[in-house]
Amino acid sequence: MEILKTHAVHGGTLRYLKHDSAATGTPMTLSVFVPPGEGPFPVLIWLSGLTCTEDNFTTKAGAYAAAAEHGVIIVAPDTSPRGEGVADDPAYDLGQGAGFYVDATRAPWAPHFRMETYVVEELIGLIETNFPTTGARSLSGHSMGGHGALTLALRHPHLFRSVSAFAPISSPTRCPWGEKAFTAYLGPERGAWNAHDAARLIEGGVGGGCYDDIMIDQGDADPFLTEQLKPELLVQAGQAAGQKITLRMQPGYDHSYFFMASFIGDHLAFHAARLKG
Repeated sequence: MEILKTHAVHGGTLRYLKHDSAATGTPMTLSVFVPPGEGPFPVLIWLSGLTCTEDNFTTKAGAYAAAAEHGVIIVAPDTSPRGEGVADDPAYDLGQGAGFYVDATRAPWAPHFRMETYVVEELIGLIETNFPTTGARSLSGHSMGGHGALTLALRHPHLFRSVSAFAPISSPTRCPWGEKAFTAYLGPERGAWNAHDAARLIEGGVGGGCYDDIMIDQGDADPFLTEQLKPELLVQAGQAAGQKITLRMQPGYDHSYFFMASFIGDHLAFHAARLKG
């Protein structure tokens, strides 16, 4: 991997990196924070939301003090393939910056939009090869990335110790963002969508019993809460399937990184307890 930038932060090292991805067929960028010390360290993979790159979380979430305290590597990849020859759409909620962490099966998206494979196979392999890890890892994310964290953790429970999310798209088969993206990437047959819907996966028992708790933070002043995010569907699914879900409704908080910065320390502590347990 090519090192683009290096910064010292909270006693650790933050690197911006670039590599040629076999999964997407494009260059991909990411940031990796390694805490102080020799390691090895467990890993938290952070998945960002619509329109974001690897830089949004890296510069805005304020996560690295807690990561240094708990001794956790944080990996933040870009949200989609990008570049000349990569399919795109003028809308913010489809195409580049809106990969939805699925492997697209429909043209023109299928050749490059393979974000599930990228995260669970290629990215994990790169981090294991290039950084001092213990082999224990967890997932978290925001909005579209919260959807990605939940669905990838449920679909691949052998890879992750824990999962949490901020304001996730809880059931993309039942909201405009998800319906638009899944129609484009996966086709109009709605039955194929359920495998990438966290609430429906939990309802169906997928990944059930692998996680002692799933932690969700949601601001009650989030403008997308009612139409797009619908965390109550996650809670209902968890109750029906016997999966514990801790939904923390945070009064007055919106959808921004100010919200995440306010509670990211709680999420680092949640994951560290499980990554080292």
